Amino acid sequence: MTAIETISEIELVQLCRNGDEQAQRQLYSRYVGAMFHTVLRLTANREDAEDLTQEVFIKVFEKLDSFRGESTVGAWIKRVAVNTTLNFLRQANRLKMVAVESQNLPPEAEPEVDETAWANDIRRIHEAMGELPDGCRLVFNLHLLEGYRHQDVAQMLGITESTSKTQYMRAKRILREKLMVGN
Repeated sequence: MTAIETISEIELVQLCRNGDEQAQRQLYSRYVGAMFHTVLRLTANREDAEDLTQEVFIKVFEKLDSFRGESTVGAWIKRVAVNTTLNFLRQANRLKMVAVESQNLPPEAEPEVDETAWANDIRRIHEAMGELPDGCRLVFNLHLLEGYRHQDVAQMLGITESTSKTQYMRAKRILREKLMVGN
């Protein structure tokens, strides 16, 4: 293990800010895999995800001076990745939400799902997630996998919190149906 691989995030960021190419390669290699998968889950398109991941790291290195250390470097890079992806989807006119607020179900009508049990067949789950309608897929990924609250998801996507919750419930229902068919 080289010395650059063992330094702290803050030291690595400082070296990157100073133009150290080895540090920049290390920062990239530490986070590129996770960011690619984040972008892929949001776009459901491998080619777009590859291009966007490169764009994310271009932005990261251009804006590294704006990193204030209020969160981890990984969390900051993830925010850049999510924002870059959402901007891409908006520009490509692929960020559309289905108006489903009138379809709200009372909480008791939505059965609880043990989401951790889905981990048995990751490939099938990823395929099913990729087939979700865009709005459902984005809300599902941002809320469940990226950990954003519905209020934050709503703000990021320009929808109401109620629409975020409804899209999430719809995504769970669609996934449950798709995954049960394969059993």
